Amino acid sequence: MGTAAGAGALRLPGLHGYAVEFSPYCPGRVACAAAQYYGMAGCGTLAVLEQNEAGIILLRSFDWNDGLFDVTWSENNENMLITCSGDGSLQVWDMAKTKGPLQVYKEHTLEAYSVDWSQTRGEQLVVSGSWDQTAKLWDPAVGKSLCTFKGHEAVIYSTIWSPHIPGCFASASGDQTLRIWDVKTPGVKLVIPAHQAEVLSCDWCKYDENLLVTGAVDCSLKGWDLRNIRQPVFVLLGHTYAIRRVKFSPFHATILASCSYDFTVRFWDFSKPNPLLETVEHHTEFTCGLDLSLHNRGQVVDCAWDELVKIYTPSCLAVPV
Repeated sequence: MGTAAGAGALRLPGLHGYAVEFSPYCPGRVACAAAQYYGMAGCGTLAVLEQNEAGIILLRSFDWNDGLFDVTWSENNENMLITCSGDGSLQVWDMAKTKGPLQVYKEHTLEAYSVDWSQTRGEQLVVSGSWDQTAKLWDPAVGKSLCTFKGHEAVIYSTIWSPHIPGCFASASGDQTLRIWDVKTPGVKLVIPAHQAEVLSCDWCKYDENLLVTGAVDCSLKGWDLRNIRQPVFVLLGHTYAIRRVKFSPFHATILASCSYDFTVRFWDFSKPNPLLETVEHHTEFTCGLDLSLHNRGQVVDCAWDELVKIYTPSCLAVPV
């Protein structure tokens, strides 16, 4: 237990962090989507941070008139990001500009809670998920959505592109399901009754195109093999409140991280008899944002409602696994 090696922290006064993501281009650069008043009222801020020898500095910040709930970096422009907000809109930002946003896409009728830019080469697609129970497909160069995906029966909390299969994304919802979609077909491809509780997060394994993980209000993480969805391939227990976000490691096939309303970040290896590797307790509020660096092996960023963004390497990832 405890805090971790090589840690740096930055406070965003008056802002409660909802999501963080490492830049795919610049090592140590992080975007954080945050909201005033815990996202229940007030404005939002996109903060871009960078870690250097001195610590973490604020490079840029952009304000929006509603809370920001998620952020994704462009995969073809190192200065471009997209956020989504409580007013149902998506905002396109350019770090090279002092003001923004460049564009606003307003189609969702309730809170836009999730946004993700496809990592598949040659495909510039963004998916968003909303409390209006729909997911929408966007080309950032086009001013309106390309397609709307309907089928969920409650709020969508998470929409994540497959890193393996072009045009395929997963969504997690308050209707207790994980769903798999193909942008080439309007209907849902697969419905997995993942938990007997709201599913707040999902992620794809970076080493197995058929493996996903879900995190839910029932405090459990479950692994799903798309070839056989009758039962999970693993169940990870240990969190004491709802799991807000889950991420697979980009460097290890069986390691993943999760953060929770229990204020902790936990690291797991689902291949081991005792899968919980480490519990990091360095926040004093709901821990909502989490990402693992593609550039610096073992480096993690998280954010919480205690106004802090932290970049660190947990001891379990600092040594070869």
